Amino acid sequence: MLFPPENCPRIVVKIGSALLVDAAGGVRRAWLEGIAADIAERVAAGQQVAVVSSGAIALGARRLNLPKGGRASLEDAQAAAATGQIALGHTWAEVLAARGLTAAQILVTLDDLEDRRRYLNAAATLGRLLQLGVVPIINENDSVATAEIRFGDNDRLAARVAQAAGAQGVVLLSDIDGLYDRNPALPGALHIARVERIDAGVAAMADTGSASGMGSGGMVSKIQAARIATGAGAALAIASGRIDRPLSAEARHTIFTPEKRKRARKAWLAGRLTAKGAIEVDAGAAQALAAGRSLLAAGATGVTGRFARGDVVTIEGPDGAIARGLAEYDAAEAQSLLGRRSEEHEAILGYAPRAALVHRNHMALL
Repeated sequence: MLFPPENCPRIVVKIGSALLVDAAGGVRRAWLEGIAADIAERVAAGQQVAVVSSGAIALGARRLNLPKGGRASLEDAQAAAATGQIALGHTWAEVLAARGLTAAQILVTLDDLEDRRRYLNAAATLGRLLQLGVVPIINENDSVATAEIRFGDNDRLAARVAQAAGAQGVVLLSDIDGLYDRNPALPGALHIARVERIDAGVAAMADTGSASGMGSGGMVSKIQAARIATGAGAALAIASGRIDRPLSAEARHTIFTPEKRKRARKAWLAGRLTAKGAIEVDAGAAQALAAGRSLLAAGATGVTGRFARGDVVTIEGPDGAIARGLAEYDAAEAQSLLGRRSEEHEAILGYAPRAALVHRNHMALL
């Protein structure tokens, strides 16, 4: 069993479109009833379960008779999502009620979890629902989301939900049973059962395709989700949903082991998917950050983007992104301080400066 209740008090389960909806756009009812049975068993054993469920666009496209599964245009996708979300929520409520469970619906956008205040509101709602024994059914609000303000896949959404909910485990049920060292359709592909650390070699194994053609996330999005989840202290499993009762079955899967749990604010920073800008640093500054220091202007070499004090920025080292944090200066001020020592700042700015461009208390390493 993936993440048994005695070891994992709270989990998030993500279900892809191709598992919940058949090729004709109808619900795979018998399979879904099996999932509901699995959830009921876990809840009875004391585990709290939240579900991130795809399927609204596929269900809505069938009802509206839209081409290409409702994805021919942004407008079609939004209309399909608005129509299909009612059907999706109703279906979940029915199958869970048959097992004595109450369902709740939560629709979120990227902005809801990137904005700190709204993130905390979502976390509070999730926490209370789970305490009450309710099973939250969460989906991206595709009826209003656009390309610029959306997760783009429910893998990363599930990891962010797990972070907000304080979950110890995330299960991504999909059309594949885990990570392979190359595209699993290729001869000699090897299944990877356990990943202790997500490095460049692991990232290179990802295949960008989604086998069903119905969903939006491939292995790249799943590894990105694993980065978010493990960085927040939760283990993440990629498992096949192409079997009955996948949450209770003993089947092959890939486990990404968690890192040491970050403090809540730092976990939120590390898990963010957007930033207002970036500050580039030299190798010496990158080493100092890795040792737990604040980012001083002396080690900064460049500024990109337009950000204000308090906005989230990415810190870029010589080999890529190394941290994310809250800027202590706006972009123009940071630009004027590049490479300058702290004792020079007051003369440059005309006022007594803050100690760092990004303070270590408001920074999370990636």
